[in-house]
Amino acid sequence: MKIDDIKTIAVIGSGTMGRGIAICSAGAGFNTILYDINDEILNNSKNIIEKDLAKSAEKKKITNEKKNEILNKINLTSVIDDLKDADFVIEAALENIELKKEIFTSLDKICRPDTVLTTNTSSLSITTISTFVKTNPERIAGMHFFNPANIMKLVEVVRGDFTSEDTLNLTVALSKKMGKVPVVAKDTPAFIVNRIARPFYGEALKILSEGSSEVEKTDKIMKSCGGFAMGPFELMDLIGIDVNFSVTKSVYEAFFNDPKYRPNFIQKKMVDANLLGRKTKRGFYKYE
Repeated sequence: MKIDDIKTIAVIGSGTMGRGIAICSAGAGFNTILYDINDEILNNSKNIIEKDLAKSAEKKKITNEKKNEILNKINLTSVIDDLKDADFVIEAALENIELKKEIFTSLDKICRPDTVLTTNTSSLSITTISTFVKTNPERIAGMHFFNPANIMKLVEVVRGDFTSEDTLNLTVALSKKMGKVPVVAKDTPAFIVNRIARPFYGEALKILSEGSSEVEKTDKIMKSCGGFAMGPFELMDLIGIDVNFSVTKSVYEAFFNDPKYRPNFIQKKMVDANLLGRKTKRGFYKYE
């Protein structure tokens, strides 16, 4: 398959990442199917997408015509069989290997044998996910976007042990067509960016648990002196405390409990209390 053969892209998962990827896909001119498990979730996601695009239009980042074009190209569905005609799939569900096994097993039965199946996982093995697909596992690759996906330019294109050169090249080409900067990464735990980012979050949480610095102070220092656009606590709230915690646990286990990747009890407590950041209106900060 060539880049010009891709007409329809399916995005699985309409959370923060999935919504951003759907906007990227539709913005690049592709018919985009946004799938999630029920219509209530999808309707909520549709409202958020509309608000985000309206805000972009107000700020003159896109025209009203472009806003309407993107909205018209995004089709919502809670029926996974509707993905059967997709030429390219980007899975952006929760960071859970059993869930991904269920999704990719279904895609193997539903999609055409030449449909490229990619995962937005930030830490799980692409090679392992490839084993869930019996028909042509060479079409599996990682396509790791960064939050917010419709703004951040970098995409890690991850080559698993079974990923073909054609699949890799097509995923790189698609990333470019979406206006992204693709970087090819090997299938190692957390790839490149998330492995480097673990100490950014981990040390911030350790400093907080020791009482050495408060949330606001740490974020302010990292932005003012470090030049970061967001501090570690602001970023965890944006990503989702649950998602960040899940990735940290995955990396910790993948490196055989290397102490430098050890999860922090603060995140565990916040997840148990459903203080997940922006999506629950409260995390390290409160959001109205």
